[in-house]
Amino acid sequence: MTIWILNHHALTPQMSGGTRHYDFAKELIRRGHKVAIISSSFHYSKYTEMKEYEEKEHICEYIDGIEWVWLKTPPYKGNGIARVKNMLSYTSKALRIIPKLDLSRPDIIIGSSVHLFAVYAAYKLSRRYKIPFVMEIRDLWPQTLIDMGIHKRHPFIITLGILERFLYKRANKIISNLPYAYEYISAYAPPQKFEWISNGVDLKNIPYKEKAESTPFVVSYTGAIGVANNLGILVEAADRLKENKNIIFRIIGDGAQKQKLKEMVKTKGLENITIEDPVVKSQIPDILSASDILYFNLKDSPVFRYGISSNKLFDYMAAGRVVIFSTNATNNPIKEANGGFTMAPDEIDTLVATIKQIISMTHEQRVAMGKRNREYCEKFYSIKVLVDKLEKVLQDEVNNA
Repeated sequence: MTIWILNHHALTPQMSGGTRHYDFAKELIRRGHKVAIISSSFHYSKYTEMKEYEEKEHICEYIDGIEWVWLKTPPYKGNGIARVKNMLSYTSKALRIIPKLDLSRPDIIIGSSVHLFAVYAAYKLSRRYKIPFVMEIRDLWPQTLIDMGIHKRHPFIITLGILERFLYKRANKIISNLPYAYEYISAYAPPQKFEWISNGVDLKNIPYKEKAESTPFVVSYTGAIGVANNLGILVEAADRLKENKNIIFRIIGDGAQKQKLKEMVKTKGLENITIEDPVVKSQIPDILSASDILYFNLKDSPVFRYGISSNKLFDYMAAGRVVIFSTNATNNPIKEANGGFTMAPDEIDTLVATIKQIISMTHEQRVAMGKRNREYCEKFYSIKVLVDKLEKVLQDEVNNA
């Protein structure tokens, strides 16, 4: 098969962020398929341009066998009208530029959210080439935006709702990385259209390394530093435990709350916690393997009633470390793996007590708990296992076209 994937925010491991489609594409190519990815190189959270276009509107590259097209889109910061212009620019350029390029002709096309305009572009291209169209939902827009506080009668929300229903109806298949998304999608499409394909991890990129018993004891967090991550609670935990010189905390990443966290650390005069700049994906394994506890936290929100599928969480599990899972999400891979401790978000007393409990365990107990995470990830969340499902979905649609 030749597969096109339209994902506005697809990234490579040399960039900071999730690599779902890069990882899937590499495995599909290893199995003999051809894959093209069409994305923009303006980073969605760092608000920086990652490519040099000069006077061009697009760049074509081969990246590890993937035909990759980068579309130049206008800069923005935050979630205002400039971001909407960025989305529409991606969509219009995909429709105008992609058919003119010398890409391998597709047998099937995937349109991936977050935003639905990229999915719409995939649908239009599928009609042009008369091929099946797969809709991938990684965020349930507009419902997620409503859950975050935007009024359901806002013109942008109404527009997204109309587009959402249009695309659900026309998709040959609907994929989501959220395990319970079918509860929402079933209001718009028959259940046989739906397939859950989680995010996961390329285990070759995060080799398991047993950590020797040593001090200091390292509690780490990697990833976005936003309101939803509520990392102030980890700073508070560091403050509560500052008398124990054998525990240090690391927060590695970027986001809107980063400066606030730095100010908290400075105000409290803490020397046992560092707020560090983000690193590229390929450097994450070294950080994880140097840690004893990996901390995963999300503020309570109705957004998570359909489950979560965090790349970061699967990286944590693959590293084979004890994980503190602090969220009320419907699904809980850490509990399923028996690879850590679960607590409600925002409970500082429970967090401090949990860290102390993990430290009081024997080294052998912590190693065994971490290994269970690794083994569970190998069984259910490796890229190979996930692409087994994806390949079957795509091949079935191509065969039935």
